[in-house]
Amino acid sequence: MTEYTPRLFENDDAIRHIGEGLLACTLARAEWTHEAHLAACTWLVRERPDIHAESALPVIIARFNESVGGVNDDHNGYHETITQCFVRGVRLHLEAHPVEASLVDLVNALLLSEKGARDWPLRFYSRERLFSVAARRGFVEPDLSPLPCLRRSSAPA
Repeated sequence: MTEYTPRLFENDDAIRHIGEGLLACTLARAEWTHEAHLAACTWLVRERPDIHAESALPVIIARFNESVGGVNDDHNGYHETITQCFVRGVRLHLEAHPVEASLVDLVNALLLSEKGARDWPLRFYSRERLFSVAARRGFVEPDLSPLPCLRRSSAPA
């Protein structure tokens, strides 16, 4: 993969703007970047415990994609396996950092970490498996290495 420098966030409000805009489908399409995906997921997991990221994000992201004129089909839009892989990465990242850390510090540290890298899922999946229609439409297990385990359960309360 080509080396990529992530775009970091300036403050907590910039992250909340992404998360709230995603939920309300008011975010501009151009704002929905890789960094925004991870910021929104971190915000949801940390500040919206009423929303279970693993089960809610498929609907939230697909709805947002459609609201900005995108499609969710076999080749475009929502990708289940990539989403679930990054949700796991976000939860692992939050487990490893102090609860009192600011949202912006957590998100920016994630973006600068291996778990925040665009190609992080390729540590566990071959390109062929990760970019298959089956992986886009539903979660598929990794074929190279198991996903790291969480210390705490992420099951809905």
